[in-house]
Amino acid sequence: MPLANTDRSYGAVSKTFHWLTALLILTALPLGWIASTLAHAATDPASGATDADVARAGLLFSLHKTVGVAVFFVALARILWAMTQAKPGLLNAENRPEATAAELAHWLLYGALVLVPLSGWVHHAATTGFAPILWPFGQSLPFVPKSPALAEISGGLHFIAMLVLVAALLAHVAGALKHFVIDRDFTLQRMLPGFGAGPQPGKARHSALPPVLAALVWIGALGLGGAAGLLSPAAQAPRGPALERLASDWQVRDGALEITVQQMGKPVSGHFGDWTAAITFEPRDTPGPAGSVEVQISIPSLALGSVTSQAMGADFFDAERFPRAVFRGEIVRTETGYAARGPLSLRGVEVAVALPFALEIDGDTAQMEGALSLDRLAFGIGQGMAEEASLGHGVAVSVTLIATRSPAPST
Repeated sequence: MPLANTDRSYGAVSKTFHWLTALLILTALPLGWIASTLAHAATDPASGATDADVARAGLLFSLHKTVGVAVFFVALARILWAMTQAKPGLLNAENRPEATAAELAHWLLYGALVLVPLSGWVHHAATTGFAPILWPFGQSLPFVPKSPALAEISGGLHFIAMLVLVAALLAHVAGALKHFVIDRDFTLQRMLPGFGAGPQPGKARHSALPPVLAALVWIGALGLGGAAGLLSPAAQAPRGPALERLASDWQVRDGALEITVQQMGKPVSGHFGDWTAAITFEPRDTPGPAGSVEVQISIPSLALGSVTSQAMGADFFDAERFPRAVFRGEIVRTETGYAARGPLSLRGVEVAVALPFALEIDGDTAQMEGALSLDRLAFGIGQGMAEEASLGHGVAVSVTLIATRSPAPST
């Protein structure tokens, strides 16, 4: 079998690309559907999902994404190869409506084979958490920021392009079966290994109509998807009432309160958008008490990538019942630096914690960096996911802030 195409048959390379693409698509589509079904069940408190169910959903999503990336590169290689090859003429070229429909399906397939995996890849790169791609690369993409809005839009585009792909694929398969069962011509056999060149096709008649129709189909699909809200960022869920600013001797001017969890062995990071701190502090050179701190945190202000909604649920932070976490601690000078020690009240549970931190003071401006690790199970968070393989027990917390000393009241 020759490697290159002729005007009568497809070569070995084209046939390999064709059937490899078909295999990858028919693998990715059911993986995505089954994974989505399991994921929706796993996030429904009434479903009684277990650690094994969540792990299975994550693994299937990882496989789906990995196969999708493979589809993208295979499709690009297939398109580049096709651009260098002769295309065997249609055996029913005289039937113009049918020939136009066949070419339209091919144009739609080539576009969808690029858009479906690319939009899915952008969606993955724009968010964090849940089901990594099983390649040594690709978790992030150049020029693709971590953006919930971009993730929503690319996710909607992925769904629309997937529908176009399925429709074009069904039309392509139906056409091939018609040629084989009804027309009894050699169209299908030309793409099968082991068959000869077949009959000489009629004179090819090229037309701009199929690509124009394909463009109109894409415009229509995107228009309908946009009208259905698939290409618009979803309205953000209410983040809870804003916290009142606490009276403090030191005013926080800038800072970040971040957490990192291990989900299926991969780090997922997020941050709280609303928190306040009341600080009383006097620096000292020897060990001993140096002040106090009270921190209030709005739990609904947490952004944790694609698992934010799940984190707010009853089995995790239960933000509806416990919208606020509070830490009240004593600041002490230690042998190595400073630490804030005291009870952290979270999800109705109070646990003593210690936050060691480094501190730099320049005049009336202080800059601190601290970190600690919490056991989520100690606060009753995610008790239904006790296996660390699904969700790690440890939660890394990091705090950075810049604060300025409030001026002394005038007398």
